[in-house]
Amino acid sequence: MRVTRTMWIGFAAAVCLGTLAWAATKGILHPEMKVEQGSYDKPIATLGSKPTDPWSGTTVAAGVDGKPQPGKPVSMVGEIVDFSCYLQVGKHGEKHRGCGQKCVQNGNAAGLLTKDGSLFVLMAEEHDPRRDGGVDIRTAAVEHMGHIVEVNGTEASVGGYNAIFVQGLAKK
Repeated sequence: MRVTRTMWIGFAAAVCLGTLAWAATKGILHPEMKVEQGSYDKPIATLGSKPTDPWSGTTVAAGVDGKPQPGKPVSMVGEIVDFSCYLQVGKHGEKHRGCGQKCVQNGNAAGLLTKDGSLFVLMAEEHDPRRDGGVDIRTAAVEHMGHIVEVNGTEASVGGYNAIFVQGLAKK
């Protein structure tokens, strides 16, 4: 069979359309579930303090041979979500706020969902206080569930898992 110019153009068009369809599946799941408080331009709150170093002293000390995994200080804007409900059923936004609050209060992880659909698990950064119950990510996550906020901390990724370790969440 001889490949004609028309066939090549058709093939190229199919590849482009397939790529566009694939790209359209990326992003925020169920964008119809709207956030009512905060926006990407004007987050409603800020969680955490901007770190000067990626890791606190207790985290460095706790690292294997005094070397924690690589991380970089970041400030990201996104929606606070219940990690489990978002991954399992795609729920977020104001209509899911009450359920998300209950899930996080009862032990599920909180996450940050960015504008491009990236999802980060949120954890308190300071190792020893986190281990010993001296820091609290849950209270801030529950208060701002379904809101768009700015989060400051250290971004780390291992094996496809992405997290932001938030500094400055000491219990009051």
